[in-house]
Amino acid sequence: MCHSTDSRPPAPPIQGEVASHEQIELTAADGNRFTAYRAEPAEPNGRSVVILPDVRGLHPYYRDLAVRFAEAGFRTIAIDYFGRTAGTGERGDDFDHGPHVKQLTSEHVRADARAATEALDGPVFTVGFCMGGGHSWRQAYEGNGLAGGIGFYGVLRMIEEPTTGPGAPVLMLLGEADRATTPEEYASFQAALDRVGTEHEEHVYEGAPHSFFDRSYGEWAEVCQDAWRRILSFTERHTS
Repeated sequence: MCHSTDSRPPAPPIQGEVASHEQIELTAADGNRFTAYRAEPAEPNGRSVVILPDVRGLHPYYRDLAVRFAEAGFRTIAIDYFGRTAGTGERGDDFDHGPHVKQLTSEHVRADARAATEALDGPVFTVGFCMGGGHSWRQAYEGNGLAGGIGFYGVLRMIEEPTTGPGAPVLMLLGEADRATTPEEYASFQAALDRVGTEHEEHVYEGAPHSFFDRSYGEWAEVCQDAWRRILSFTERHTS
């Protein structure tokens, strides 16, 4: 898995009030009903986020992260991937995600992310982690009505390289010590983005491991704050 069972997301540099946060249920175009978590800022910044989790689906980490994004001013929905195969139950630490990940397809992710996108206002960005990081980039370079796609330590084996574009811009936030995807694989992916004309930015944090975006990792606190600043800058620059 991506994060440890007790991991929680770091706070953003901007911490405003959260108007509301709650578990909801959404329905995709193919009829899939799935659980999501919505957080609304008291003072919206005009931008929205769809969070694409790691292999655990809507783990408490991602519910907390939705609230963190709302603190930063984003209308936010974090989605669960497994409504089709596991229903709308909780995704706690005892959830056996493996069999459900094997049945998940890119088309499923696209349909569910689209349902969340359509439930939000203004420019919408995806933000994903590990498996969700790769899917976030894919959602962006395919277009899908998004303003951009942000991915932390995205796993590229979960997606295909783009063949058409340009779609929406991509932000890649990577750890130098991450071994889930090699630098050569990332270079090949970025070359494919170049071929189809997709705008992309990459930042590699020296020495940072996979899953560094965790408030329990004190040694990476400044890295986490820098990642937040890059998210805020990227989403502001690509809002139109």
